[in-house]
Amino acid sequence: MSIIESLIDQYGLPALFLLILLEYACFPVSSELVLPLAGVLGARHGMTFAGLVLASTLSGLIGTTITYAIGRFGGSPLLEKAMKRFPSLEKPILSSYRTFGDHGKSAVFLSRIIPLCRTYIGFVAGAMKQSLLGYLLCSSLGILLWNTLLTSLGYYFYQYHDIFFFYFNRYKKWILAIASLLLLFILFRKLCKISKKSETAQEEPK
Repeated sequence: MSIIESLIDQYGLPALFLLILLEYACFPVSSELVLPLAGVLGARHGMTFAGLVLASTLSGLIGTTITYAIGRFGGSPLLEKAMKRFPSLEKPILSSYRTFGDHGKSAVFLSRIIPLCRTYIGFVAGAMKQSLLGYLLCSSLGILLWNTLLTSLGYYFYQYHDIFFFYFNRYKKWILAIASLLLLFILFRKLCKISKKSETAQEEPK
């Protein structure tokens, strides 16, 4: 987090676009953090929202093409070696294989909103020899959708933060009360699931 913030503070938008590229190339950079920051910085520097989204989409497309090329030229054997060498890659890569097997070409588009295989689908699409043109088309649509959603959070929050804080301060008691109820509800559901699993485990014959 501190490294990302220092890079953005020092180099501004170019650093953001490089970070977006690296995230789509499967480096450990969170788009959930970088893209809203790109929106804030873009609004601060007077960039149009459309220009910001298109630039971030192009950056993401370059990054994901790198993963596609690795999968294309390395194939499944390379991915198997990578999973053995780095066990943390096994879950997202296998999830990407399942998504690709279930949905085919459309998986590249759909996976952009699936956390586990959102960036790793490039390796699999390359290994499965999907055409580069089809991959770029589906990727550009999926990346455009994802980047638009996350970038808009920072971009419009920056522009209307005065209005946001005005209403937040005015209704913060209600907002905090509702948030607390939602949190309690989520915790209650998790506890119920844990309790059911425990009961099921006890009922199973040994």
